[in-house]
Order: sequence, then structure tokens, then C-alpha cells
Amino acid sequence: MREFSYQEIEAATGGFAAKNVVGKGSHGCVYRARLRGGTGHGRRLVTVAVKKASHPQGEAKLANEIAVLAAARHHPGVVNLVGAAPGQPPLLVMEFMPNGSLHDLLHRSPRPPPWPRRVEIALDVARAMRALHGAAPRVIHRDVKTANVLLGRDGRARLADFSLAVRVAAAGAPRPAPAGTMGYLDPSYTEPGRLGPESDVFSFGVVLLELISGRKVMDVNASPSSIVAWALPLIGAGLARQVFDGRVAAPSPGTDAEAAIARVLSVAARCVSETVERRPAMAEVASELRGALESGGWHRRGRHVVERVCRRVVLWGVQLRVKTTRRSKVECTELSGSSEGGGAPSRADSCPRSNTIRLT
Repeated sequence: MREFSYQEIEAATGGFAAKNVVGKGSHGCVYRARLRGGTGHGRRLVTVAVKKASHPQGEAKLANEIAVLAAARHHPGVVNLVGAAPGQPPLLVMEFMPNGSLHDLLHRSPRPPPWPRRVEIALDVARAMRALHGAAPRVIHRDVKTANVLLGRDGRARLADFSLAVRVAAAGAPRPAPAGTMGYLDPSYTEPGRLGPESDVFSFGVVLLELISGRKVMDVNASPSSIVAWALPLIGAGLARQVFDGRVAAPSPGTDAEAAIARVLSVAARCVSETVERRPAMAEVASELRGALESGGWHRRGRHVVERVCRRVVLWGVQLRVKTTRRSKVECTELSGSSEGGGAPSRADSCPRSNTIRLT
């Protein structure tokens, strides 16, 4: 982890200018910045995201996030920590995620993601949570939600915003007061002593329901307003297809793809069980999601090779012709006017106002 000076980051963000705001949270703002160096980048300029607290309580949360991310730097599926500026106020420097959040992809993008992409994202997050829950000390995120799942250039999803995260070293260790986001918050997590991995599992189950249905977690215009109260009876009655996102063509009945999506919904139903003991561990959840991806006939790595190559070519602003080992030819044409959006929680806050960010 690299240590930056406050002055260096302030200059890189244009004095924390409003035009560089790419995200807002309850504890602060996220800015786009250009800094020298970074993990694996030598001394060239790289684009990073800088998180700055907007009030004293936010500063304490940010210091906690820096400590948690520093300890989880090698966990798969966790947003990469580039460095920090210690002191008051602290500043967090992390990798820039140009494709925004999962929440934006589901609820703001004009093109909803296809079924294989949804399962891939779910698997990325599940693997991240499996690593966090299996770490020593164990890390409980406490705010797993689609707004905190960011999408990188490589097509991978990463879990972010560890401001509420807790490291639990032993069973008898003190627990903080319950915290989280309404709709994702485990209803059994009503007192500090009930905090455990199961609370994160519940939140992840809500994310799965949101991923498959495309419905918002809390919809005041629907009855019931809660996605859990709406989806569970349908899944339990064998009507899983009624939960499928209607904006995307549903797989044909009886196909492997339909069975794979139903399998994901079955996992989601177990995750949000009112009985805590019935909720699966994240290791089992990750295994089930990997099985769903494979049984659906969706092969991840091969499908994204061309996408990654072309995306990087466009970002570099050059034209390349890549020959594959199978004598096929892929052409990546330069596109003009491409822009990057920032990924971060998008709740209202006292950050500087900025123009709407266009996500690609």
C-alpha cells in the first residue's frame, strides 16, 4: 500500500472539485483523480478513485475502511486498495471502477444485463464474501447491497464500501450496534450479539433476488413493498418464472438455462430464511452459483476474452488486429467520444454538486 500526502491527492482531484465527483455516500464523497504510479503501474499517470469523509463520524468510518481493506488486499473480488493519506482527515485511494455499480446496471441502464452476466456477477461477490468470512480475523461487511458492488474494466464485479465492516477475532469479542441499509438488513440482527456471517448471507440473498428480478429492494408502489416478501411465496409455490426480470427474454421452459436461474433463486431463498441456522455459508453459496453457471451452459472466460481485448484497445485509443490461435481474426476499431463513469454508492450527501455521470 502506497502512502500519499494530502497535498498530492488534493492536487490530483483539482482541489476536490465538483466536476470530479463520481460517487456520494452517507459518510463522504468519491472523486476521480490522476496520480503518479500505483500497483503495477510504475510512475505513469493512472486514474484512481479517492474517498474523502464529509464529517468527523465519516472520518472514523473511513479510517476503519482503510484498515479493513489493507488487511484484505489479496482477497478475490474485493476492490483494490492503492494507498492512503493518513492523518486528519484521512483519504482512501482505491482502483477506479469505470463501469459504475450493479445498482446502476440493474435500475438505470437502458440495456439490462443478460442472464449469464447476472450469475457471473453473483459468483464474483460470493467469492469475495467467502474470502472475507474465512479470513483471520473474520470480516463482516454489514452493508452488502447492489450499490456497493462495482464493475471493473475486466468485466469482474468487486465488493466495495467497507466503512461499516467489522473484524471479529473471537466469539466473545465486542460487537458494534446494528447497522446496514433498509431492505438488505437482516431482520434477526437486532442487537450487537447477533452479528455474524449469517447477517451478510441474508443481505447477499436480497442481492440475488434483485439480480434475477430486476425489482428494487423496497418499492413503495408495490404490494408487498419488500422484495423478500414478494419473491419468497412465488419461489415456494414453484412459480420462479414469475420472479424473472421481464425486461430480458426468459429461457424456454425445461431448458438448462431455466433450471440454472431457478437454482440461483433457490439459493437466494435459503439465504434470506428467517431461521438463521438454515442459511448456507458463503462457501456453499459460491459452489452453488458456480454450478448454476456451468449447468446453464454459460462459459465465462472464453466469452469475455474478445470483450476485454476490444475494451482495452478502445481505452488506449489505437487500432489493433489480434490473431487468435485458431486462425480466426478479431478487429477492434477505435471509437471516438468514449467516456468513463465512476462507481460508488449513490446516496445523498453534503458533497459538492456535479453533473450527472454517464455510465458505460
